[in-house]
Amino acid sequence: MRRAIHVDGSEQAMSDLVAMLHQGASAEAFAARLADLDTLPASYPGKSALVETVRMAMAVRNRLELQEQRERGLLAVIASAQDLSSRLDQGELLAAIVSRARDLLGSDVAWLSTYDADIGEFHVVVVDGALSQGPAAMVARRDRGVAGLVMSTRLPFTTPDYLHDKRFAHDGKLDDTFREEGIAALVGVPLIWEGEVVGLLFVADRYHRMHTAQSTSILCTLATYAAVALKNARDFERVNAALAKADHARAELEHHLASVQAATDAHEQITSLLARGASLATLCQAVAQLLGGSVLVLDETGAVVGGGAAAGYEGTVYAAYAPNGDHAADLACAARASRTTGRSVVAYEAGGETCRALPVIGGDDVLGTALLFHRGALDDVAVRTFERSCSVIGVVLLSQHRAEASRNRSASELLRALVSPRQDDLAVLADRAGQHGIDLARPIALVIVEMDRPRADYAARRFANVALGANAVADDIDGALVVLCGASAAHDVRQAVSTWVGQELKAVHRGVVSRPVAQPAELPALYAALRRALAVLGRLGVQGRIVGQHELAIYSTLFETQDRASLASFLEATIGPLLTHDQKRGSDLAATLLAWFDCNQNARTTAQRMGIHVNTVRQRLATIEDLLGHWGHASRALEIHIALRLWSLGTPSH
Repeated sequence: MRRAIHVDGSEQAMSDLVAMLHQGASAEAFAARLADLDTLPASYPGKSALVETVRMAMAVRNRLELQEQRERGLLAVIASAQDLSSRLDQGELLAAIVSRARDLLGSDVAWLSTYDADIGEFHVVVVDGALSQGPAAMVARRDRGVAGLVMSTRLPFTTPDYLHDKRFAHDGKLDDTFREEGIAALVGVPLIWEGEVVGLLFVADRYHRMHTAQSTSILCTLATYAAVALKNARDFERVNAALAKADHARAELEHHLASVQAATDAHEQITSLLARGASLATLCQAVAQLLGGSVLVLDETGAVVGGGAAAGYEGTVYAAYAPNGDHAADLACAARASRTTGRSVVAYEAGGETCRALPVIGGDDVLGTALLFHRGALDDVAVRTFERSCSVIGVVLLSQHRAEASRNRSASELLRALVSPRQDDLAVLADRAGQHGIDLARPIALVIVEMDRPRADYAARRFANVALGANAVADDIDGALVVLCGASAAHDVRQAVSTWVGQELKAVHRGVVSRPVAQPAELPALYAALRRALAVLGRLGVQGRIVGQHELAIYSTLFETQDRASLASFLEATIGPLLTHDQKRGSDLAATLLAWFDCNQNARTTAQRMGIHVNTVRQRLATIEDLLGHWGHASRALEIHIALRLWSLGTPSH
């Protein structure tokens, strides 16, 4: 039913319109009032003025509504700014910006891209409302698409139909993503900080939409707050990173100070042990306990002279160490490198353990090598602790060497005095020898051995400590190991020397044990004879044997001036065909002939000694005569016998 028209004048009409504005009447109510006025006849008094008044009221109502919308938008932006300002986590902040932008404009999709100035590209970092993963992977170049346009103009850009808009250069990959997502309308605004574009904020719809200046303005205002908040968040992250770095540096400094203090305490502990005269074993145990591993100390030849392991250390590699084991070459290389640098170096790794090596220096000499076995990595302070401990170990080893030298000085002086051509008073020498358990009134003997390694002084020092009994003395004289003992003990000393040098030192060696002598006055001549015999053994190439003087007496006299080539020529000229036959056919003719000579040329006795039939001996002798010719003459037989004797000296199996 049509509303009743109040016709009581323009004042009443104005009052009604003001009331409607006050009550917030809808646009439809004002339109209905205007329609009522239009139904009045044209002759109605003041109709035109009433119609104009209603239209003016409608305009006022529209302006009030627009103002209200702006106020709501401004309040929403202010609320957004307050919310964004309270967020300092960058990921959370960016997600909040994008979500709020989408909500404020009532759009389908929103995303934010940040600018990488190094490569000139915008990368999407947050997406809200997307139906696929495509928008999250978008990358826009600064010279393509809306991103390039907004970047260059630094102004907002809006389009109702992105895919068909010709105002910018399209990027094919972005167009495919928009097409797949169904995006039509788009508006983008820059995030600007200190005159530089740091990012872009976009909202989009899946239908054609014209964004109003008000919505664009709201988005720009949000982008401004977002840029400030983003900058604050980045600054906060940098501050946090700096604080974290400072905390880390402080923790490292505290750890370093604690390590330095621990190293100082360790050095004081080791030094205190040294001052109290601790043994090498005690020092090794203390160092191993400090470093949580195991320690071995080796002498010049690689033999273990001390060691220790920390309580609870489960390593086994140190226990498997052998002087000439699998890692001998690695240790040798590490020792050379360490002497060059002056620092410890890693020698090898095995079984989850690391072996670190450092030469032990005493005075001007290398006394040995210290090995540290450990699991895991060692910090610099621990390495320094090990290296300082090696200096203390060097002091202990040097002290031990000097103590040994002091203990052995008397024995060394006695031995040198006895073999010297100018002997001291024999009564004095006899008294001094008695202090070492040697009775010069009874028969005595000498053993002299030369070796390729180690040095004879080391061999003399070590052998005196580990292998000799109380009734013998040893020393290095002219580069050879010389041992003086009672004649009754000569055989045992000979065996002990040969076993120790061969098995413990694994050294190439040769030596001579003398005949017994009854008087000390005979020792200088005996020593000279043994030296000549030793030279003959060297020319013969004898290795790994200590022979009796009686086996060499005649040969020392005959061949002491001959070199090795001359001896080889003598053997070749005398029994060369015999040796060649044995070598080619694996026969035993040379040994058979030597046994025949030694058995007074008796075939039956020879067969018994060699464990063969007498006919075999006769057959071999016949073959030998075919090879060497007749040896019936005494001079020829003597020459062959001497050659065979020399040959047997250089043959370990005979």
